[in-house]
Amino acid sequence: MNGKDFSWQCKLLDVTGRVSVLLKMLGDKEQSATKENLYKDPMFPASDASLFFNYATPLSQFRGEISWLRPQEICSTPRLFSDSPQDVQVKQGILGDCWFLCACVALQKSKYLLTKVIPPGQPSWTDEMYTGCFTCQIWQFGHWVEVTIDDRLPCLGGKLCFSHCQTEDVFWIPLLEKVYAKVHGSYEQLWAGQVANALVDLTGSLAERWTLKDPGRSMEREKAGRVLEKMAFRKLMNLKERCVISCSVLSSRQGASDLGEFHAFIVIDMLHLSSISGKEIILLRIRNPWGRRCWKGCWREGGQGWSQLNPVVASELLSQTQEGEFWVEEEEFFKEFDEITVGFPVTEEGQLQSLYTEKVLSHTQHLCGSWVKGQSSGGCRNNSSFPTNPKFWLRICEQSEVCIALLQKPRKYSADWAGRIQNLTHLAEEGPSLTEAIQGENYQAVGLHVWKVEKRRFNLPKTLSAPPVVGTTCHSYDREVHVCCDLGPGYYLIVPSTYLKDVEMDFLLRVFSMGRICLSEIKPLPTDAALCEELPPGEWEIVQLQGCWKNGQSAGGSRNFHSFHTNPCFPLSISAGTGERSVKVTLRQHCQDSKLHPIGFHIFQVPNSSGKLPTYFLPLEPLVSCVPHCYSQEVSQLCRLSAGNYVIVPSTYLPNTEGNFTVVITTKIDRKRIQSQETLGQILQEASFTAVMKR
Repeated sequence: MNGKDFSWQCKLLDVTGRVSVLLKMLGDKEQSATKENLYKDPMFPASDASLFFNYATPLSQFRGEISWLRPQEICSTPRLFSDSPQDVQVKQGILGDCWFLCACVALQKSKYLLTKVIPPGQPSWTDEMYTGCFTCQIWQFGHWVEVTIDDRLPCLGGKLCFSHCQTEDVFWIPLLEKVYAKVHGSYEQLWAGQVANALVDLTGSLAERWTLKDPGRSMEREKAGRVLEKMAFRKLMNLKERCVISCSVLSSRQGASDLGEFHAFIVIDMLHLSSISGKEIILLRIRNPWGRRCWKGCWREGGQGWSQLNPVVASELLSQTQEGEFWVEEEEFFKEFDEITVGFPVTEEGQLQSLYTEKVLSHTQHLCGSWVKGQSSGGCRNNSSFPTNPKFWLRICEQSEVCIALLQKPRKYSADWAGRIQNLTHLAEEGPSLTEAIQGENYQAVGLHVWKVEKRRFNLPKTLSAPPVVGTTCHSYDREVHVCCDLGPGYYLIVPSTYLKDVEMDFLLRVFSMGRICLSEIKPLPTDAALCEELPPGEWEIVQLQGCWKNGQSAGGSRNFHSFHTNPCFPLSISAGTGERSVKVTLRQHCQDSKLHPIGFHIFQVPNSSGKLPTYFLPLEPLVSCVPHCYSQEVSQLCRLSAGNYVIVPSTYLPNTEGNFTVVITTKIDRKRIQSQETLGQILQEASFTAVMKR
């Protein structure tokens, strides 16, 4: 090789090297540009505003040290779930949200709940269409609310510093935790909370809390509520595969000295064993969200308790325990732990299952209500103003197990519960009261009572003077209280109340039942002049029924199409002996004015009250029609109907047109007003009421 060739090759290598460097620079620049194009949530930014609220928790010591990284910057092959999500343990980081993590276990036990909270179709980090945007659903005040976030996660030293999965390339837990932090306003506002509240938010069901101590030992324990007996606890453990069973320590003792006060754990198994001497031993397997073993009881690893078992059995049980798990004997469990929280199971059809009988509570209805100062905030039964509290009719159609729940929220945030989730930018400016409200410190002591009423025409003061058939033991500061009982067919009066009078707050009343039910609110006619003009004088029962038209299922279109019979049908029954009744039916669609569909409805008379429209009725003319279909927010028709059974069929003009709607049925009550001068603390005057039913 001559010098000229060598010089030429050196120049070629130099050029190649420069091209290589240039290509790398262009690649880095392209990668940086791609990263810049990824979604950034403006409502929950990657900044201290999303981490902290008032720097009042130990999290504040990490101020300025936490960085935000996307999953692909944390590990090389991130994924949302593992091949078996049920096998992935959840580990708590430096954030004190064990209560939330315990509730997350409910999603691992139910495919229905997991897909409800984290809907399928989420982007994968390997997809070309990946944008860094994820959407989950959280149950809030009667509705599943969509919450969208970006996937930038808080990290320390390049690692997730809050909750994560034991398998570090799985990210559903940290992403869901970020969604929940956005709902609450910041990560710091997740520092403390109730497992029961998180269970309701992630499942839309109910949660039961029991104390494990004898209430007779102290007044404090008596206020804690019902005691969970050992036999009842063992029965609950039969549901361990279908629901979350969490336990907590409220004050440290010998075995739990390193567990931390107010820390929540998960009970994952119960075993009935025989000791070497033949004595029965019941062991509970507990998981600590901290992800480390810190139990100092006699059944700790290397503890004396294991000597009571056959060495082979003891070795096998110890080998089953994973990181953060430990075994506790039943007697030791009831001694060391203070409280247990159990979430009601939810079936794969989304229906609640009873903790007591394991029966499915397939019928559910809910209504919103308010306590308004000077109008409907009468306080507890100690006050003569108690009858002014909101009142609800509950009609039980057949002998049923029934659960009635009262969920409260501070009135300050009532106007825009879902909107608060969408507009979190200015939360920090609202002051510390927001944190208190969300974490429960601003909740009122609430309760509810239920009376059996023999007929719908009744004397209110006399009824409320009698003992209720069921009610909460006392008014509680919990976010939600509930009662469960067996009720026979008939009418029941439900009165939710706060302990103090003149408290202003909104609430949600929910009823779950094995059999058919009808829930309605009792209230006087509105004084709004326009509404009064629409309805003739007198008392009216207003029923609000919600429905939807779904493509291919229940969007049959108008009677011009053969699919009309697939439209939703709503039953209407006019009782015998009252003659013709004045009925006004209103169909209201839920959409913006720019997206209105032409809507209308027909009323058919049917032989029974099943709420189904026989196909042979379709060629016949309906009894009442609200047509032609109109591009209007709502359409209505006032008519008179004789005794019998009817169905109301709302429809859009064209088939397969999707939308949500409400059918409002306003029926005149033909009866005289009742007035009484009976006393309940003070002279009261009973008013005639209007029942408003929502399904």
